[in-house]
Amino acid sequence: MAKKQTKGHPLWRFDRQQLRNAPYPALIGVDEAGRGCLAGPVVAAVAHIPADAYDHVGFKRASTAINDSKQLKAEQREAQFTLIEQWTADKLVAVAPGVASVEEIEVHNILGATRLAMQRALDALELTLLRADSVGSELLKCDNKVADYPRIMVDGKPLKPFPWAHEAVVGGDGKSLAIAMASIVAKVTRDRVMLQLHEEDPRFGYDQHKGYGTPRHLEALRAHGPTPHHRKVFLRKLDLPANVCEQRELF
Repeated sequence: MAKKQTKGHPLWRFDRQQLRNAPYPALIGVDEAGRGCLAGPVVAAVAHIPADAYDHVGFKRASTAINDSKQLKAEQREAQFTLIEQWTADKLVAVAPGVASVEEIEVHNILGATRLAMQRALDALELTLLRADSVGSELLKCDNKVADYPRIMVDGKPLKPFPWAHEAVVGGDGKSLAIAMASIVAKVTRDRVMLQLHEEDPRFGYDQHKGYGTPRHLEALRAHGPTPHHRKVFLRKLDLPANVCEQRELF
């Protein structure tokens, strides 16, 4: 009697179904962190998982801990980030971050800056795969056959305009293993940026809220005014004293 195969957890099953629907050589998940913050950059990340990795028993078993980064505590995200780094070192997967600065958020608005960060992450992934010894360079193929392209899945709505063909998956960070991995890389990468900003200026408590509009952050803005790391266009939408929002010379 054949041994019954384990089903895998829901995120793994979602990705595996995509591979059953079409012979993609790999899946690429794309997600961002920090889009709704008052301060700091927006950070995107991509996670490239070759199709054969989903048949790797150790990967399948260990990936059960991967989840939408918002559902994980900070220490859990760090643990999963370390696991992803190990998979990357073993060339089982490939990941890459992309960043759009506060200045770019002001110029392009948050949606445009998010697209820019995601494009940079995919561009960085392309270079990573080009240099890789065994992960492969499927992303670089230019034929018209579905089998020649990885499937790029972006959390949320479709990105327009965007130079990479992709599929939008609403709530994808809670559905797809590849997108969830990207969400962890984006969140941990951005959190580390905000911790560094906290070291430079602890008045705003970035180590606690990572730039989101918490009561403590708003109170610090009222007390100290904005810094070059704050998003001016976001502050104008808040119920803050006019003298706070008009301190443009600080930017």
